[in-house]
Amino acid sequence: MAQKNQEKGVTGGAPVVTEPGRVRNVVLVGHSGAGKTTLVEALLAASGTIGRAGSVTDGTTVCDHDPAAVRQQRSVALACAPLLHRDVKVNLLDTPGYGDFVGELRAGLRAADAALFVVSAVDGMDAATAALWEECAAVDMPRAVAVSRLDHPRADFDEAVALCQRVFGDNVLPLYLPMLGDDGESVAGLMGLITRRVFDYSEGLPPAVREPDPEHLPAIQEARDELIEGIIAESEDETLMDRYLGGEEIDTEVLLTDLEKAVARGHFYPVVPVCAETGVGLDALLDGLVAAFPSPPEHELPAVTGVDGSPRPPLACDPDGPLVAEVVKTTVDRHVGRVSLVRVFSGTLRPDQQIHVSGHGMAERGHPDHDADERVGHIYSPLGATLREVSAAVAGDICAITKSGSAETGDTISAKDEPLLVAPWEMPEPLLPVAIVAKSRADEDALARNLARLVAGDPTLRLDRNAETHQLVLWCMGEAHADVVLDRLRAGGVELETEPVRVALRETFTAAAKGHGRHVKQSGGHGQYAVCDIEVEPLPRGVGFEFVDKVVGGAVPHNYIPSVEKGVRAQMERGLVAGCPVVDLRVTLFDGKAHSVDSSDAAFQTAGALALRDAAEKGQPALLEPVDEVTIRVPDASVGAVMGDLSGRRGRVLGTEPDPAAEGRTLVRAEVPATELLRYAVELRSMTAGTGTFRREFARYEPMPAHLAEQIRKEAATRP
Repeated sequence: MAQKNQEKGVTGGAPVVTEPGRVRNVVLVGHSGAGKTTLVEALLAASGTIGRAGSVTDGTTVCDHDPAAVRQQRSVALACAPLLHRDVKVNLLDTPGYGDFVGELRAGLRAADAALFVVSAVDGMDAATAALWEECAAVDMPRAVAVSRLDHPRADFDEAVALCQRVFGDNVLPLYLPMLGDDGESVAGLMGLITRRVFDYSEGLPPAVREPDPEHLPAIQEARDELIEGIIAESEDETLMDRYLGGEEIDTEVLLTDLEKAVARGHFYPVVPVCAETGVGLDALLDGLVAAFPSPPEHELPAVTGVDGSPRPPLACDPDGPLVAEVVKTTVDRHVGRVSLVRVFSGTLRPDQQIHVSGHGMAERGHPDHDADERVGHIYSPLGATLREVSAAVAGDICAITKSGSAETGDTISAKDEPLLVAPWEMPEPLLPVAIVAKSRADEDALARNLARLVAGDPTLRLDRNAETHQLVLWCMGEAHADVVLDRLRAGGVELETEPVRVALRETFTAAAKGHGRHVKQSGGHGQYAVCDIEVEPLPRGVGFEFVDKVVGGAVPHNYIPSVEKGVRAQMERGLVAGCPVVDLRVTLFDGKAHSVDSSDAAFQTAGALALRDAAEKGQPALLEPVDEVTIRVPDASVGAVMGDLSGRRGRVLGTEPDPAAEGRTLVRAEVPATELLRYAVELRSMTAGTGTFRREFARYEPMPAHLAEQIRKEAATRP
């Protein structure tokens, strides 16, 4: 729940900066359970932002304020937690580690200028974290590694570093080594490799600084030599390596300066051991974030165009430049209303400012293109759910605004008199369908309102009102994402249920047949009389429907022939054997009878429908199912399992090829019936340890196997 007053435990006011150079935007990424939220909580406490660190298990952390996060004891949404360290505002962006919430992760990456990978010293990392490192490398995003959970009995810092070096590659080197306490088990301090000093946290923060013990010197020297060689290799001073190899002692300040430059360029990746519970390494990590990570002016900004797509010059992170900001997250709070988390790229956002809100390119996901002029109300610095009012947000900073009438996630905010559009960030396609049904008419109204709010804030959620199956389908990223969406709907007062998703099938004829339709009723007075005879022929797939008039001698009056066609078309829409639309037919009307008084348009419509149903009993009708062309991106090691699974789904593998975008990955192309893909998003993730992705595109309709078609017919017969 968003609150406009300070929550219990928050100390002081919101940090405010007026210069972009005094901002650091850092996104924390890593697998679920690595300790990201706990680390953010500890950093907030260490910096004095909050009085005491909360707990994930108790549901008292700043970032996990969503009821679903508290219930599941894991992050389900992006959260911003700013702190002040050495007069620099650090916006920490805590992201969910579970794959279903990748949309929140993408938003965090968009808002950040650098990434802190949190790797557990106990559990290592998952394959998805490794894949994310590759994505950051592709755009040269500066990165660092925090090895967490050092207080656990099974923690192994050396193995965690070795794992990072194997997975992440070169230049992943520790700046500190953990130092055990007197008990020989718990981590009591750090040994600095550049300074060759020991930082003892036995008495808490700040640590006591002293010379290392003699037994520590060999380990320090060995790791220090490797670190210095790595730093010098990235130095812009080409003489530094020769001087070092010649035996010269390189000055500590020179090493630190070159280290910071290499990290800011995204060429060197320092590793810092941290323990959120004991405070070990928290100050060292904060120092590194401030000193080595780039400020917003040093990071490349996204491209912009005019709202009409016309080119515009590149942006500069200038508080006096044109206003350009982006909504990276939208939530709807029952007390505050719509809350938009905004990254300001250029200009300065101020209260009562006239702005233009523009959203384009998301119509396929239920976000129609929109442009609107609005006025900003108050501006806030968000601390989790707490909103603390500030006077302005300069270029490079992150803020929150409330009660915008049209702003959705991904929208651009610009000046009213100079509207601009920021290039959108890549968002994965939701591929798990969930059909929902409101329990009552009142719930239908509440469902519509709540769905509009959820879709506005979540670009990975797509709403589909299927006119053929008459189902309301939510397309989600996975089961966990679906659970959170359903929880939020129910929390909004909606009583709903889920039901099996139905795939839009088609019916057709496999053989020619004749049909006789006779509709004769006489109950006194004006009656109903219509008789027609038709011949039905199957057409090639995709041709559609043809109606041919071959009536001779006026057996069916000319004015009633369109009525027969209308009745046939209506029956085709209703279906013949399973309630699915009938396609690819030629219907020829060749005979019939009429009555001078009792025949009518309605009677011949009914006769036409009856004739088609009669022909269906003789013409071997079949069900057609949609077949999708699927492209699956998986690690090389998973190709065999994926191809075997496709065979079990009645899929046809079209071929494989190396993924040009990533080494060690393969693209598998196949054609798979859509009915076999309903839960493929979940099952592919299970097969590939969360690293497999796929996209699908409709190819054509094909006949469904007889045993499956019979099952569909039986289900249709029992459906009300």
